[in-house]
Amino acid sequence: MQAIFDFFTQTGFYRLLQPGGRMSLVMITIAFILLYLAIGRSFEPLLLIPSAFGMLCTNLLGADMFHEVLFAGGHVQWDLLHGAPVTAQWLTKMADAGVAEAVLRPLAEGDVITAGLLDYLYLGVKLGIYPCLIFMGVGAMTDFGPLIANPKSLLLGAAAQFGIFMTFVGTRLMGFSPTQASSIGIIGGADGPTAIFVTSHLAPDLLGPIAVAAYSYMALVPVIQPPIMKLLTTKEERMIEMRPLRGVTKKEKIVFPIMITVFVALLVPSAAPLVASLMLGNLVKESGVADRLCKTMSNELMNIVTIFLGFTVGATATSTTFLSIRTIEIMLMGVVAFGFGTAGGLMLARFMNLFLKEKINPLIGSAGVSAVPMAARVSQVVGQKENPGNFLLMHAMGPNVAGVIGSAIAAGVLMALFG
Repeated sequence: MQAIFDFFTQTGFYRLLQPGGRMSLVMITIAFILLYLAIGRSFEPLLLIPSAFGMLCTNLLGADMFHEVLFAGGHVQWDLLHGAPVTAQWLTKMADAGVAEAVLRPLAEGDVITAGLLDYLYLGVKLGIYPCLIFMGVGAMTDFGPLIANPKSLLLGAAAQFGIFMTFVGTRLMGFSPTQASSIGIIGGADGPTAIFVTSHLAPDLLGPIAVAAYSYMALVPVIQPPIMKLLTTKEERMIEMRPLRGVTKKEKIVFPIMITVFVALLVPSAAPLVASLMLGNLVKESGVADRLCKTMSNELMNIVTIFLGFTVGATATSTTFLSIRTIEIMLMGVVAFGFGTAGGLMLARFMNLFLKEKINPLIGSAGVSAVPMAARVSQVVGQKENPGNFLLMHAMGPNVAGVIGSAIAAGVLMALFG
């Protein structure tokens, strides 16, 4: 009987019955809900299924697939990852650095941590590998032709990043640190990989909530944007028809990614990894001589990295970091960031119309957020409801792809200031 009892006390069931296990039960329930949304409601299933499953695995006590302490203090604890014992000096150092007591409490001097599967996979997030590979795949699937044909689109994409900086100010007033405020603000770019890239460098303790918020609001673009678009524009403005874009030559499409990489890398070096990866993928696509590489980037590579990224980001959603008032505040500020980003593009388009002879439909300004191509489709849908003869999709793709570049540059600026 003693042997049976000893075995039971080593199981995860026993740990879940302990006082500290109740919070893990809550997280497991949340993971089940997210899996239902992904599978039953087709809510961002490609990322939400691995993310929710990662959340489930990390909260199964005793499985030891992910250890927050190996990434305590915002850095990879390489010594512990390689099997070095915990020291009293290290525990004191982490406590002084503000690492949560719940993370350090289970440890004692001399303990040795056996790294789990998700610990090793998470290194791809922590070292900034997965987001850059995702950008490479995005570049291989993106056509920058509408942006090249209408360079004014770049201004609309830049204006849509207004939400990032407004949210940064708001979160600072709420008591968040500059690094945390930067990570929350980047949600306003509506670009999940960029949000993960910035957060993993600046505020890794918030990675779980920020990733969930970023991808949730990307999926809710058709719900969030239309009311803001109708509120900030008049019916006459929404009915404006735009002439078809000019044709873009192959040479222009090849030169564009090269020049953007050089310019951005020299202007904001911190953004170079994301922008260079994006433009490499696009250059391979537009070159027309590397079809195999283009197909690999946009299909196999993209799918593999999406699985790893979702699985490991979900693993960071432990009860100690996810179940807090801060998480609710992050979700709320994510809506604010997204709203201000949408409004920024709309209002700049209206301002530009004061000086342009050939007016632009301000609805395309809302596509300046980086949710490609969903935001552009929303502009098309809203525009056609007012005027069935309106064809705004290609015009909206200009600000849309500009927003991808803009959010990467904004991320680089924040990392340069506070990294």
